[in-house]
Amino acid sequence: MRDEIKSSCQKRLKRIEGQVRGIADMIAADRYCIDVVTQIAAARAALRRVEEEILRDHVVHCVEHAITSGNKADQRRKIAELMDVVSRAER
Repeated sequence: MRDEIKSSCQKRLKRIEGQVRGIADMIAADRYCIDVVTQIAAARAALRRVEEEILRDHVVHCVEHAITSGNKADQRRKIAELMDVVSRAER
């Protein structure tokens, strides 16, 4: 993973960590259920953005490298990995 992507993801994950702690505090304080659910949705969306950023970096480096290498086995493996992770993300 490129350093700038790693740094960006770590910053985002720290913010998400704070969001999750905030959600726990909301539950402890008996906040309105819809407000809690709204914050959970926001945290999930933030995690999806981190996932997309990491996946984009993977495609740009690992998958691109496999394609340009000419190694058919490595190409098939990287494409299979990519399809598997995309399939799981849709669930």
